[in-house]
Amino acid sequence: MLRNLKIKFLTRVFPLNCLKMSIKVAVVEDEKHYNNALKKIIDNDSELDCVAQLYSGAESLALLKEMKPDVVLMDIKLPDMSGIEVVSRVIDDMSETKFIMCTSFEDDAHIYDALKTGASGYLIKGETMDKIIASIKDVYQGGAPMSFGVAKRVLQYFREEKTIVNQQLNDLSKTEFEILELLAKGYLYKEIAEIKQVTIDTIKKHVSNIYKKLHVNNKVEAINLFKNQ
Repeated sequence: MLRNLKIKFLTRVFPLNCLKMSIKVAVVEDEKHYNNALKKIIDNDSELDCVAQLYSGAESLALLKEMKPDVVLMDIKLPDMSGIEVVSRVIDDMSETKFIMCTSFEDDAHIYDALKTGASGYLIKGETMDKIIASIKDVYQGGAPMSFGVAKRVLQYFREEKTIVNQQLNDLSKTEFEILELLAKGYLYKEIAEIKQVTIDTIKKHVSNIYKKLHVNNKVEAINLFKNQ
């Protein structure tokens, strides 16, 4: 009776949805000692809870979607398949889960494939345990934790991409640029034709040239490039 009253009292003073919950973390790592080390540091933090230790891609595919942890630390080189492939196959059913790649691969191809697939973070093995714990909490809060060298590569990539986009936009004629600007503002072909005092077919020809010069396939892609310049 007293116990029930105590629970009732705590629920009234501290509603269950206000109580601090642990961040549920799953570790996918085939190297047993490293997997155990990750579990140990996670469980030693009062804000975290290691809810699963997985060692293969097949095991991850079978269990992750049912468990739906808050954060997954995912190795790339698993014995049966790439960790990137695992993420690609489960992420649509795990929209609330954040994935951090924790791997020895630090080449551009693996980094960009992982991030393109949907990973929110990318850590190189060898990071301190404090960094790993901080990254789990960061990604849970919506961050994108990365090892320093990885972050530099990603930043350089976007700088180079922006330079290429600016060069492509500079290749547009004055008329083409103005038409693209109007498209980005939501104008229809008919409205642009009236503004430019030309036929709709002429506008369509200009738009076709815009696609070719920007190396895009449709209006949405062209407008996105224009807005991200």
